[in-house]
Amino acid sequence: MVTGVDLVKAQIRIAQGARIGEPDSGVPAQQDIRVAGHAMQCRVTTEDPENGFIPDYGRITAYRSPAGFGVRLDAGTAYTGAFITRYYDSLLVKVTTWAPTAAECGARMHRALFLDQVVTHPSFADGSYTTKFIDQTPELFQWPRRRDRATRLLGFIGDVIVNGNPEVKGRQKPEHLPEPRLPKVALPAPAPGSRQILEERGPRGLADWMLAQQQVLLTDTTMRDAHQSLLATRFRTHDMARIAPYYASLLPGLFSVECWGGATFDVAMRFLKECPWERLAAFREAMPNLLLQMLLRSANAVGYTNYPDNVVRHFVAQAAQAGVDVFRVFDSLNWVDNMRVAMDAVIESGKVCEAAICYTGNLSDPACTKYDLAYYLRMAKELERAGAHVLGIKDMAGLCQPRAAFELVRALKQEISIPIHFHTHDTSGIAAASVLMAVEAGCDAVDGALDSMSGGTSQPNLGSVIEALRHGPRATSVDPAKARIISSYWEQVRRIYGAFESDLRSGASEVYVHGMPGGQYTNLREQARSLGIEAHRWPEVAHAYAEVNDMFGDIVKVTPSSKVVGDMALMMVTSGLTRAQVEDPAVDIAFPESVVQFFHGDIGQPYGGFPEALQKKVLGDREPLTVRPGEVLPPEDLEVRRRQFEKDCGREITELEFASALMYPKVFTGYVADRNRFGNVSVLPTHTFFYGMEPAEEITIDIERGKTLIVRFVTVSDLHDDGTRTVFFELNGQPRSVRAEDRSQGVVREATRKADADNPNHVGAPMPGSVATVAVAVGQKIERGDVLVTLEAMKMEAAVKADRDGEVVEVVVRPGQQVDAKDLLIVMA
Repeated sequence: MVTGVDLVKAQIRIAQGARIGEPDSGVPAQQDIRVAGHAMQCRVTTEDPENGFIPDYGRITAYRSPAGFGVRLDAGTAYTGAFITRYYDSLLVKVTTWAPTAAECGARMHRALFLDQVVTHPSFADGSYTTKFIDQTPELFQWPRRRDRATRLLGFIGDVIVNGNPEVKGRQKPEHLPEPRLPKVALPAPAPGSRQILEERGPRGLADWMLAQQQVLLTDTTMRDAHQSLLATRFRTHDMARIAPYYASLLPGLFSVECWGGATFDVAMRFLKECPWERLAAFREAMPNLLLQMLLRSANAVGYTNYPDNVVRHFVAQAAQAGVDVFRVFDSLNWVDNMRVAMDAVIESGKVCEAAICYTGNLSDPACTKYDLAYYLRMAKELERAGAHVLGIKDMAGLCQPRAAFELVRALKQEISIPIHFHTHDTSGIAAASVLMAVEAGCDAVDGALDSMSGGTSQPNLGSVIEALRHGPRATSVDPAKARIISSYWEQVRRIYGAFESDLRSGASEVYVHGMPGGQYTNLREQARSLGIEAHRWPEVAHAYAEVNDMFGDIVKVTPSSKVVGDMALMMVTSGLTRAQVEDPAVDIAFPESVVQFFHGDIGQPYGGFPEALQKKVLGDREPLTVRPGEVLPPEDLEVRRRQFEKDCGREITELEFASALMYPKVFTGYVADRNRFGNVSVLPTHTFFYGMEPAEEITIDIERGKTLIVRFVTVSDLHDDGTRTVFFELNGQPRSVRAEDRSQGVVREATRKADADNPNHVGAPMPGSVATVAVAVGQKIERGDVLVTLEAMKMEAAVKADRDGEVVEVVVRPGQQVDAKDLLIVMA
């Protein structure tokens, strides 16, 4: 056996001239050397393999050292929080593994570094690779993206701890409540429900089934209109998705669950940093037996403006494919022409088209002649002829009094042959009576909200409606005891959102005067407060709202037409304007943009037309539209728009994301930026999302089924020179820290301009580094191949050369300036 000492002696003899294997040389032959193990060394550097192995820099957000028998580390400054500068050697740590066999050695290295593409590659494993291995093996660069979800979520929590969440700024913070507890009941497999009827019989078959039912059918609005009306639409997916399986198991007798559309789409992205499509997917998976219902603003889709027809059709197709079963389609001015494109798209998708009449006025008042019974009957027949499967009565302000509800439903049942679905709001405090009278008149389905989310500007109490009908001929098939089980969960959830509660504590009969929709009532009070209108002046706003509605011709008021009236009312109160001044042609007024759009016809044509004199004052010499806006809006070039969105987002987008971008371009790109920075924050507990964490507080985060993070907040550092603070956590028992900019300090950072990849005149930095030299000046003529700028980073220099002839128009950088990859260096002409 050849020992290590023998090998040392042999090396000395070789140095003295002895030859390997010669007799009496004392140097052993190759065959005499026995392999006693295998070792491998890998060097962890900050080089970027996707960018030609250029050295990179920045802060190490997470560092976990491998350990165990046969693993050796030679580390320098590799630790969590270490900052790697542009001037630092790119080598961080050497990892060496040893094992008796080459396979075991490779396995240990794989376990230590997860070098899937290299260590496990057959050529590397059997030793047949050459020095051209990387160049000739492109699959080495095809690795799954590390999502690093934990670090990004900690980044969001840290930001909220340091800066607070702007969504709750200025609002009263509720007490720190524990995560709402789910009901402790066994969940049987969901029984077949209304969705199975739709799948088996289709939309027409479902409508026939509805008409054949003796029982009244029920829709729960808790997951959409209830929280939109009560809590500024702020319910998060986290809280709704947790209880959704209980609906499927305990309430299979529901007709539908209204859970999507309306303001929830916008708010999810804009304020909650969530994807509305992921919310819909979660609901679809959790409630496979129930119809999922959405609110669709016809030509406005889920936005506040008219969209081109092909955009509306695209959105409806995506929503139907993603899981929506029932589309409640309405127009904010009850203009059926404006509903047709959306209705046709729903019908074509094979889903249920519930075309809705928006109720306004007062059928019980003989003096109210504009919106009389004949008006509603004409519209209902028109919607039935247009192909509606169900007729919805959308009483968005809760104006439909009990006797009016009875007369309207009874007359409709005599005139049309499709089911009727009644929706109202309990702003007045007596809407449950209207629901019961509608049922008495033969209404097929009614809306309500579970007990703890009912009343006020929300819907009537669904549990009470169930109990009121329980022993009568139209008793529902929903178990009231099980409904109360789920309601107890919502009661806990609602307390967490206490900051968004309105100050409305009772029914308000004034709704019969101003006619504000339930969803707008609380929001307008909040807007008034933000504009400095104190609470005691609210009657002024309500009075102005009623005056504006009368000035504008007594219009139907629901999003977006209700916003028009609200904007003008707030302007009148804050500016001290009277109705006489608004109507006086001699008084110059800068009308809100929404008012200008309304009188131009951008959201449609109101029943009875526009007040001509006021329209002339608002528009001046501008000619108004007299046709459906979709007729004059050119079709959107969807492929061009998709490429633009993908450029703005820096990645490909899915078809569902594209639908979001078409609805809200700026909101969507902002959402994507937040998603890239913080990941999917919808998995965070709600109190953490809004208020961060307290020192020593510990939370669990389920990032996916079977994967849970345990996070403990430790402390926050003092302010650093760069205006940031370090937030210290323990993540699954291991120390972890993140940096959060303290925006209260007002530290101003030097703005950087990015090179536009589509602009041939822009010359960008190919790598991060420091500008060593600038070789050109403004006005200088240059030729292809001339050096423009020299960059250096981590002992490496790179010359940035001109790729064509031209002239220097602007030099953006200076020697010594730090730049990131793709920063703009030179502008050419």
